[in-house]
Amino acid sequence: MSEDFITCELTCSSPSADPEDALNAVETGPMDCEQPIFTALSGGGKQQQQPSTSPAATTDTESGIFSGECELCVEHESKLDWFCGTEQKLICSHCATVGPCHGHTVTPLATRVTAVRNQLVDVCEKIQLQALRIERFIDQTLTAKEHKLQTAASRAREQVLAQVSAVREALEEEEQRLLEGVQREEERVEQCLLTQRAHWSQALASLSQTRSGLVHTLTHTPDTQLATSVQEIAERIEEAEGVGEPCDTDQLNLNPGCSDSKLLRGLWATAVLLGPNAHRSSYLKFDERTVSPLLSLSDDFCTLTFVNKKARQSPRYDPARFDCWPNALGSVSVSSGTHSWMVDVGQSAAFKVGVCYTSLERKGSGNEARLGYNSQSWVLSHYDGDYSFFHAGKKVPLQVVRRPQRIGLLLDWPTQTLLFYEPDSSALLYSFTHPFSVPLLLACAVTDRSITILH
Repeated sequence: MSEDFITCELTCSSPSADPEDALNAVETGPMDCEQPIFTALSGGGKQQQQPSTSPAATTDTESGIFSGECELCVEHESKLDWFCGTEQKLICSHCATVGPCHGHTVTPLATRVTAVRNQLVDVCEKIQLQALRIERFIDQTLTAKEHKLQTAASRAREQVLAQVSAVREALEEEEQRLLEGVQREEERVEQCLLTQRAHWSQALASLSQTRSGLVHTLTHTPDTQLATSVQEIAERIEEAEGVGEPCDTDQLNLNPGCSDSKLLRGLWATAVLLGPNAHRSSYLKFDERTVSPLLSLSDDFCTLTFVNKKARQSPRYDPARFDCWPNALGSVSVSSGTHSWMVDVGQSAAFKVGVCYTSLERKGSGNEARLGYNSQSWVLSHYDGDYSFFHAGKKVPLQVVRRPQRIGLLLDWPTQTLLFYEPDSSALLYSFTHPFSVPLLLACAVTDRSITILH
């Protein structure tokens, strides 16, 4: 850079007023929020700053960059009318050409001031626009959201009250129907018991009378008369034998179906599964000792996989192991409380999930060790797209809307109820009650891909 470069200085001119007066008016007077800040600062628009050689033009008390009196360079005693961008300080022209800032990025002070001022104006305009957007958001969006919230909350309350009212009404009607059914069944059984009591009391009296007569004949009748009383004795014996033997029948028991309700069972299951006190089983896995040689067990003891025939290995003998059917049992038995399990069946096309007695037979290819084909096991079966419930060899077809990826089991021991459900939708697949007499184990079988106990 040559010695005789041009000094560029900042001037703020206004056709109608002194620039400094205009800036003071901006500082002291109120600002219209709708007026851009730059317009207020410059008196109508951005003014291109013209270079000037006047020392007074370098005085800008509003910029905050340099003082009202022109400062001089200590080294060269020249005006500090240039700005070094490299060192971020004011310099003179000699510093820029032959001094310590030679080769640095330098800018005329007026140009630097203009750039900083314009930057500040732009920032202020952005802040003002942001403030306007915030104000508009508060006045419009938040107010509208508040009204929308009140409307939605009111609608939600009405919906909750309507649904609960419908459920309550349905439950009250179901309660009345069930209680009346139980009452009728109780009266029927009581009538049967009264009838049986009267019948057998009369039969008992008749037998006692016949026996007393026969004993009297035996002890007081002369031999000659006794020999000729065979016909009479035979008639009395025939009369006694005609009384018959008493026997217990289901007619003398309360029919448990009188209190059964699909609606109530479904609501109960939903409350147990989804309620705040939902029951979950403790950590459960498959008992390695029970796993059939047709299956492989994962390292975490939670996944059963059907094994290709060529890959099968003969495990050591164990009396607890199934040797012919592809079965495996859970590691924890249940005989009280409420418990639920979840099994991921994935894409398996052939599996069984259910419960069985701990005494279930483990050996042989007969039905005694086949899940669902004996009196000691209850399973939900899926085979070739068909879902069924099996117990004691009896099949109950199930209508499944969509193929579940997971099967849930809920066992409520106090009510002797077992139900199968789909965890994703809480849809009830099948439920029943049974007087379970001994502890139960989770029982599974698979002949396609794998199934996994979930926690």
